[in-house]
Amino acid sequence: MIQFADEARIEVSSGKGGNGCIAFRREKYVPNGGPNGGDGGRGGDVIFVCKRNLRTLAHLRHKTVYRAKNGGDGSGGNRYGKDGEDIIIPLPPGTTVRDYETNELICEFTTESENSEFKFLEGGKGGWGNMHFKTSTNQAPKYAHAGKPGETRKLRVELSVMADVGLVGFPNAGKSSLLDYFTNARPKIAPYPFTTKIPNLGVLRVDDEQDIIIADIPGIIEGASEGAGLGIRFLKHISRTMALIFMIDCSDENALTAFETLKDELKSFNEELAAKPRIVLCNKMDIEGAPEVAEEIKNNLKDEIVIPISVERRYGLDRAKKEIQNLVADVFAIKSEEEKDNEPKISEFMKNRADCDDEGTQYPGSEM
Repeated sequence: MIQFADEARIEVSSGKGGNGCIAFRREKYVPNGGPNGGDGGRGGDVIFVCKRNLRTLAHLRHKTVYRAKNGGDGSGGNRYGKDGEDIIIPLPPGTTVRDYETNELICEFTTESENSEFKFLEGGKGGWGNMHFKTSTNQAPKYAHAGKPGETRKLRVELSVMADVGLVGFPNAGKSSLLDYFTNARPKIAPYPFTTKIPNLGVLRVDDEQDIIIADIPGIIEGASEGAGLGIRFLKHISRTMALIFMIDCSDENALTAFETLKDELKSFNEELAAKPRIVLCNKMDIEGAPEVAEEIKNNLKDEIVIPISVERRYGLDRAKKEIQNLVADVFAIKSEEEKDNEPKISEFMKNRADCDDEGTQYPGSEM
């Protein structure tokens, strides 16, 4: 699973402000030249940027320390130091950034557009040069301010793939085959379990104005929520999906209990997952005995939408596509109503920083 990086630990630091300069005019024919030490430059900021062409956090595995540039020191002739360059860290949609030690949520990119920015750490302010401290009683001040230090934080970065619908099922239930048929994704397909080892995304084209993104995660087995198989690592990738598609292999001997087992595993991992809107697809109707099993499943799950299909023979897929569209449309309608009632929330981290603009402001003659 090295090729799919969905977690990373990084250290980020903003730049230190440049020091103010102590200097005096020394030009010829300018008697009693006064102070002309310039200010230091501002340190660089740490900025996260959403990049939709990224799909994993592999770039954070190769480089784990990010430091913005320090501001340049001031110099004589009232010359200011150069501002430090910002460090820009690109992240894919679906990324959550948390403090490594406290687990405090710092930011997350969910519905942000391309190049959306989040300034995390500001660089230190540059120190004032001695030109600011000249007074009528002190016309040759021999002191300046040092630049403010930057900040350093250790962070945990996690990626949850962004999709409208998540495919849930046991290994070899036909999830990858369905994704291959409905979308432009080309996942690995083979007649043995655990063919899918990393999450796959595909786009189901509805019309010229709407697409549905479907996520296929590695097959879940009983006990996945406790660490069995591959499911525990990738269950989080359907946590942000709006709806679920349960795939059941009706040729399997455990087909009648598959739905409840899958739902219990999701509930054990996250109760909200098990409560998401869903439909049930009973696959492999081309195999002898499977239609009878599908009918029994339908009778047992009277409150669920159960659709018999055969991806191999292309049976029932038009109805399945229609139900997927209806499922997403209904969820979008509910979500739109909820968004109208909820005001945007600001993380506690940003609330604590909102009133700090004046902290550390340097005034002439003040002690640092």
